[in-house]
Amino acid sequence: MQLLRLTDKEFEKFSILIFDKTGIHLKSEKKELLNARLGKRLRARQVNSYQQYYDIVMNDSSGSELVHLINSVSTNFTSFFREKAHFDFLTSDVLPKFVNSGGRNPRNLTVWSSACSSGEEPYTLAMVIDQFMRSSPGVSCSIMATDISTKVLGAAEKGVYPLERVEKMPKNFLHTYFQRGVGQCSGYVKVKPNIRDLVTFKRFNLMDQFPWQGEIDVIFCRNVMIYFNKETQDELVRKFYDCLSPGGFLFIGHSESLGNIKSKFKPAATTVYQK
Repeated sequence: MQLLRLTDKEFEKFSILIFDKTGIHLKSEKKELLNARLGKRLRARQVNSYQQYYDIVMNDSSGSELVHLINSVSTNFTSFFREKAHFDFLTSDVLPKFVNSGGRNPRNLTVWSSACSSGEEPYTLAMVIDQFMRSSPGVSCSIMATDISTKVLGAAEKGVYPLERVEKMPKNFLHTYFQRGVGQCSGYVKVKPNIRDLVTFKRFNLMDQFPWQGEIDVIFCRNVMIYFNKETQDELVRKFYDCLSPGGFLFIGHSESLGNIKSKFKPAATTVYQK
């Protein structure tokens, strides 16, 4: 198949579509990146032009091709214990406050990893919270992990990772929470069932209406808002505030800030905010 080049007009059409569906704002310098990523999908579908592929996406009533488009453009870099200070603050401040506020009958802690990618973030949350729960009998937790990309969600649910992805993890976590592969699985580790059982994975678009109102205690939405324009950021932060329980916490990426966003959140730590 002839190598295709995305024209400025085609880039604009895809950019508008992607923004409308995901809130992701593609700047003009992302044209070559989009050209490369969409090119792979065109070859897979044996489509001869970007316009033809655009028409396929728009005319697909099932929405499945739109999902493939979103999978193609989503950025999914992540790692275990990424931005470790957040997990330290969760252990030293957030979890003790939650336990103390519950009296003799603490309720279930509800945590949302809202852009979970291939699962490293929610599994890290599960391990950290499990460590804390071992010294706080009676505390229970459920973790909801969502992402817009079905591709990474499929990998996340399996919980299988190459050894190099866990090399920098604390040894006690590695030994306690992972099974080392043998034979054909040599060179890989798998998250143990007790940790996988704490996490529920599902596809969710942050641009959609949130079905939760005041029900979630902790939200992680890190290194996501940098892809949105200010109006989308304002709306997303408002929705996060509304779905958090009183006193709940929002964690965002270290490269992000709510400084220029209208919100009722109060700073609690570096890139951590409280309702």
